[in-house]
Amino acid sequence: MLKVSHISKSYDDIQAVDDLSFVVREGEIFGLLGVNGAGKTTTFRMIVGLLDKDQGKITLNGKEIDYSLTDQIGFMTEERSLLLKLSVKEQVYYYGTLKGMRKDIIEKELDYWLDRLHITEFKNKKLKELSKGNQQKVQFITSIINRPKLLILDEPFTSLDPFNVSLLVDILNEFSESGTIVIFSSHRMEHVELFCKRLLILVNGKSVLEGDLDEIKKKYRKKNIHIRGDIIENDFLSVEGVDSIQTTSDEVIVTVRDDSYISSVFDIVKKKKNITKFEVEDPSLDEIFVSIVGDVYDK
Repeated sequence: MLKVSHISKSYDDIQAVDDLSFVVREGEIFGLLGVNGAGKTTTFRMIVGLLDKDQGKITLNGKEIDYSLTDQIGFMTEERSLLLKLSVKEQVYYYGTLKGMRKDIIEKELDYWLDRLHITEFKNKKLKELSKGNQQKVQFITSIINRPKLLILDEPFTSLDPFNVSLLVDILNEFSESGTIVIFSSHRMEHVELFCKRLLILVNGKSVLEGDLDEIKKKYRKKNIHIRGDIIENDFLSVEGVDSIQTTSDEVIVTVRDDSYISSVFDIVKKKKNITKFEVEDPSLDEIFVSIVGDVYDK
């Protein structure tokens, strides 16, 4: 279990992280989200020991994290931390050696992950010769080569297409099933929704929302109603509780303030002909994120 207790960090007059606490249990996939400058990267660096805390405590399975635990941790930074003049093999060997791994084990793990990520042919290529997406895959391999108990990923899906995002998600789910603690950050909320179970949203270094993703969606009051048929936007302009109306190529999406206004929308729809869809859904994480962060900044 990773336990972060009341940690803070400031840079001169800037409070980067402010009395932050959270717990992530074995096998959990935990999203640490926020806008640029919210304190995510600073938090990650304090967890792995690259930055000293001003105050607070961070423990992994009851022990405060220090250099004796680094072999159990994998960290993928947002900035690409690859030595581009090295080959893929040399780069991974370098990271594996830093984690105390034997060369034969590094070789075995490297071959396995190159195959899983469909880049076996680049094993002896210089990193500078690889595309940005394939460089990102190599950086991912360096973070998991030691099969860590704690895996921290800062924007892991950068430069990856949907197919390769899916590959990484499958691998992260496997790590989770084996008991690894996975913490990650991403600005792409649709990626978070693919596999994240719990999350925390940071604004100005403070937690403004934390909890189970499904529960957060259920508690969020706004609902989106997807309607397909002989409907036009103007039909809902006078309905109380309608916050927005959006027309796509084949349907109208009506956003209502909460559940109590759904029946008013339905009363209009049921009078129409050729209605083939009336579906109420929870808002996306992207909508919730924008709303919560916007509310905080507006105060």
